[in-house]
Amino acid sequence: MIRRKALEFLDEWKESKWRKPLVIRGARQVGKTTLIKEFSKQYDVFIELNLENEPDRMLFDIYDDVRELINAIFVHKEEKINGGTTLIFIDEIQFSKPAVAILRYFYEEANHVHVIVAGSLLETIIDVRKISFPVGRVQYMALRPCSFLEFLDGIGNTFDIGIIENLQVEPVVHLRVMKAFRRYTLVGGMPAAISQYAENEDILSVKEVYDSLLVSYKDDVEKYTNNANLVRIIRSILSVGWQSAGEIITFERFGGTSYSSKEIGEAFETIKKAMLLDLIYPTSETRMPLLQNFRKRPKLIWLDTGLVNYVAGIQKDVFSTTDIQDVWRGRIAEHIVAQELLTLDDSLLYKRIYWKRDKHGSEAEVDFVFPYNSLAIPVEVKSGHNSKLKSLHLFMDEAPHDIAVRVWSNTFSIDEVTTSNGKKFKLINLPFYYVGVLNKVLDKYAP
Repeated sequence: MIRRKALEFLDEWKESKWRKPLVIRGARQVGKTTLIKEFSKQYDVFIELNLENEPDRMLFDIYDDVRELINAIFVHKEEKINGGTTLIFIDEIQFSKPAVAILRYFYEEANHVHVIVAGSLLETIIDVRKISFPVGRVQYMALRPCSFLEFLDGIGNTFDIGIIENLQVEPVVHLRVMKAFRRYTLVGGMPAAISQYAENEDILSVKEVYDSLLVSYKDDVEKYTNNANLVRIIRSILSVGWQSAGEIITFERFGGTSYSSKEIGEAFETIKKAMLLDLIYPTSETRMPLLQNFRKRPKLIWLDTGLVNYVAGIQKDVFSTTDIQDVWRGRIAEHIVAQELLTLDDSLLYKRIYWKRDKHGSEAEVDFVFPYNSLAIPVEVKSGHNSKLKSLHLFMDEAPHDIAVRVWSNTFSIDEVTTSNGKKFKLINLPFYYVGVLNKVLDKYAP
């Protein structure tokens, strides 16, 4: 069992006096059910309902009074109401509109019973089946692939978790921790892949896991939409799109297809709802708020770098490299940083953003802009001399602060840098393994 950071969120949810039924959203096989079963150990009574099964689903068809429903659930599952703490987990909730509708009454009339719901392809089926969750009566949590720290837990390396979380990776152990991060970049964050790899540290043994995941994603396509043409386009993207990971893409004729920009855009948005990928749009702002420009081309980031390596056929390159920034023209390094940044926030609304200078004839781009307190912190994934970070310098010339981050494979350091226009700023040189604790780094070194 991989110790997931999401358990901390669930602990806070459990104790909150404003607790609402919790909807967990995430792609297939990111560990939703496993997480809930681990969390359920804190309760006196744990009841699991799977609404894909007719007997469980019928409960919500028969009872529209929440108190009667709770009593019926206990009887149905042969549990006694003993006054202790109770967690009801409703899985595959998308199979019952009455189950979705009654969630509001769990909040309003039976808040002593803790309720968590989830469902396969919930994000897309909500639209297809016109399901509407009660506004203001439920909470949401996003569950994503495992972070690097969770990967370390999964392979039994708990010592390094502590020194990373405490920002205590000394130069003498830097190479060891970077080696572990390269393994994470190779394997990725899907729980089944990590568990399989942990058995014998053989990446070839994970092939069946990757194949199973990819087949399930393709098999699900018909559930995403009733539009036959859209199904074909989505299948095409799921076949050729992995090779464009980390790239700024164009919708028109994407991946060598003949589909229009509108068709491809609609297909991408549908796959996004299944949380298999994200389209990261640019901002030209150097201060908060960061307004995205949806007229500009987006950067394509898939849910997991391990899957990207496998489908794109670059596992050998990642395995044999001493610096992941040398692989695939730096795209894998940028992709894994994007994946780590997403683990910093449980909110479904969290967006990764890159920076593109809004000036005619300028090609300046910064890989990411990270919101920190009231600051827009530029994050560049690049090795080399500070003078080569030209886009970062241009960003800092316009920024109202003096903090920038460069992610690389070397040890942690801080440089005082001066742009060609004379602005001085602090450049935090961040090893890859510290991206997952970026907030802690900024708390310590930013003003």
